[in-house]
Amino acid sequence: MAKTQPAFARYLKSVVVVDTRSQYIYLGRLVKVTPEEMVLTDADVHDLQDSSSTREIYVLEARRHGVRENRREVTVRTDAVLSVSRLDDVIEY
Repeated sequence: MAKTQPAFARYLKSVVVVDTRSQYIYLGRLVKVTPEEMVLTDADVHDLQDSSSTREIYVLEARRHGVRENRREVTVRTDAVLSVSRLDDVIEY
């Protein structure tokens, strides 16, 4: 029987945007994925309550200017994740 890949494994080694159920958004290089967690390096952990920016505007700014790293590494529980996308796939408008 073939072993299935954890969700989001196709994004390994990419710089990603991780939307969560909370007010936090995570940006960084995805280096590890298990069924329970994902690990980002050179990451930006951003609390949207601490800013006047919306989620969309914050991600667009990161696309234009790069990820503002504030963590060498961060672990995110996969049960908190709503979506993952490559930062390069964010469409500027």
